[in-house]
Amino acid sequence: MTTELTIVDLTPEDDERVRQAAEILTDQLSVGYPTFDEALAEVREMLAPERICRAAIDDDGNVLGWIGGIPAYSHAWELHPLVVRGDRQYQGIGTALVRDLEERVRERGALTLWLGTDDETDETTASNIDLYPDVLAHAARLQVRPGRRHPVDFYRRQGFVVVGLLPDANGPGRPDIFMAKRLTPVTLPRD
Repeated sequence: MTTELTIVDLTPEDDERVRQAAEILTDQLSVGYPTFDEALAEVREMLAPERICRAAIDDDGNVLGWIGGIPAYSHAWELHPLVVRGDRQYQGIGTALVRDLEERVRERGALTLWLGTDDETDETTASNIDLYPDVLAHAARLQVRPGRRHPVDFYRRQGFVVVGLLPDANGPGRPDIFMAKRLTPVTLPRD
């Protein structure tokens, strides 16, 4: 089901939407942002002029979810973060936000969009195991464990692929999963 929404720039002047974005961040990613003040600081950091910060809003102007983009390399941007209000998930809002961000970074010359998605709760086959010495083999066969939900499946549906793992990034057996998506076809030089 697709929700009626509009995607707009989140701006520092819009105190109410910034507050709503911080509340969503704390509600949905409490492991990373356990307090409202930490979430608010993250939202404000994402409002820096060189970054992209977009919000999906409903007809009343309320924030349903938001997404950020950070220039990370000459031709690659990091998607960080993506959050959707709990009562509005599974309605196409996250997909709409990802597509919107892809267009915005493509306009700025990006060839690749990448992200990291932690597994701190044993939801994937890359968690709670020793990934060394063959980290890339684990990355190649990474799956979400049966009966669990992890953002890796959502991002795969958006066209992202697992490109690596950072073992123990969040403590023993708690990796960061790196994913990327090519945004623009490239022609590689021939030998």
